[in-house]
Amino acid sequence: MSIEQQVLEKLKLLPLEKQQEVLDFVEFLQQKVVRKHPRQSLKGLWADLGVHITEEDIAEVRCEMWGNLPREDI
Repeated sequence: MSIEQQVLEKLKLLPLEKQQEVLDFVEFLQQKVVRKHPRQSLKGLWADLGVHITEEDIAEVRCEMWGNLPREDI
């Protein structure tokens, strides 16, 4: 008897809620096996949108965001 047949026979003996747990677990295992696409950098995702952010742009936004925060004297 193959593993698949053994699993099916045992699965049939379980109550419905336990069968659902088995299905959930099998789906979890399947997701682990499926190869994930390599992550792409944000720069790569924006490449075709024509977005060009420079270091100066980032520095300017940082100043705008953090420049007005109250400072405590140490």
